[in-house]
Amino acid sequence: MSLHFLLDPEPTPELRAEIVTLWTDATNAGGAIGFVAPVTEEEVGPTADKQLAGLGAVEDPDADRLLIARDEQGRLVAALFFESMRFDLMAHWRLLKRVMVDPKRQGRGHGRQLLAEADRVARGWGLAGLRLTCRGGLGLERFYTSCGYTEVGRVPGAIRVAPGDDRDEITLWRSLV
Repeated sequence: MSLHFLLDPEPTPELRAEIVTLWTDATNAGGAIGFVAPVTEEEVGPTADKQLAGLGAVEDPDADRLLIARDEQGRLVAALFFESMRFDLMAHWRLLKRVMVDPKRQGRGHGRQLLAEADRVARGWGLAGLRLTCRGGLGLERFYTSCGYTEVGRVPGAIRVAPGDDRDEITLWRSLV
């Protein structure tokens, strides 16, 4: 199944609702996207609003950007945010945030396609690299390294998913030069 990518879609109330649903579904299927399952759309909504609030004019070099993927029927199946550090000395790279794929579509290569499109977009902007972080204990770093990212650091126990269950925050880097 072919995905259709869209960079900087209009952040309409309908798109916000789709993102909140995707985020909630992915989290409840075991995804590590800032929450621990079970989570409701009401809990995800305020965080989604903060993430969407970072989006700005395409011409603004400090604005965050949104990349989405839709299937042939127009359904939202994947999304990620390019987050700006809003700091001149770090303007040559972006942080990928909220990398998520519809759990009903896992295993079809959509995550790889999403990251490949993010690479293509970032290269088009002339960026030197992409950074992302992930939660330890789930094997996510293996997926990201298989997509060309290199683990560059860990903060032991930085993510507390439950009392007595602290996970490493793993930082990965993808050089684009």
